[in-house]
Amino acid sequence: MNLFEPESFERFALSLPGVSIVEQWEAQVAKVGGKVFALLRLTLPDLHHVVFKSGETSFEVLTSLDGIKQAPYFAKRQWVCVAPDAALAPGEVEAYLRRSHRLIASALTRKLRRELGISET
Repeated sequence: MNLFEPESFERFALSLPGVSIVEQWEAQVAKVGGKVFALLRLTLPDLHHVVFKSGETSFEVLTSLDGIKQAPYFAKRQWVCVAPDAALAPGEVEAYLRRSHRLIASALTRKLRRELGISET
């Protein structure tokens, strides 16, 4: 699955529990419980770049790779912007998006997680 294409990004994101997709900020934005966990840029200069929350440790590793930088307009050292030709395999991008989803979902209330069908694990 090529997550750098709008249809694939949307299909993958919607496969995660409690996710909605909105068009916002010239991007396809994936939210869980109303909170952004990933997006796909739909305009230049970062056309079809995937942005997601990485956490502090992953940020250091990811931004040391070609084609990955700190995401503009997002909190420093927590969000990355990944180019389609970045040094990550497709399965790695999927794994990071799942992790971003978990990071954001874990900050939701238990009640909301339960309503969205998100497990407590």
